[in-house]
Amino acid sequence: MASTAVNVVRYSALLTGVFYGIVHRRTLQGQENLKKEKHNEERRHELLKKAQQAWKDKQLASKSDDGVITNPEDPKFDLEKLIAKWEKESA
Repeated sequence: MASTAVNVVRYSALLTGVFYGIVHRRTLQGQENLKKEKHNEERRHELLKKAQQAWKDKQLASKSDDGVITNPEDPKFDLEKLIAKWEKESA
């Protein structure tokens, strides 16, 4: 049978290992969370840039058209010209 001193050392080592494991896991989890946040931020930034570029392309395309106004709220809107433009694009 083991002496009291040996049992104290065993359980001290066990508790130290458990405590170390908890602290180490928290450290690793914190690092992983930071990586995920950074990745998500970069992805959002990239998507935002793509959306801005798509919007600019759309604005340039609508300005370089045949002068057809596609906004029905505009007083210069002409439905016949818009339909003719759509027919030309689909052909």
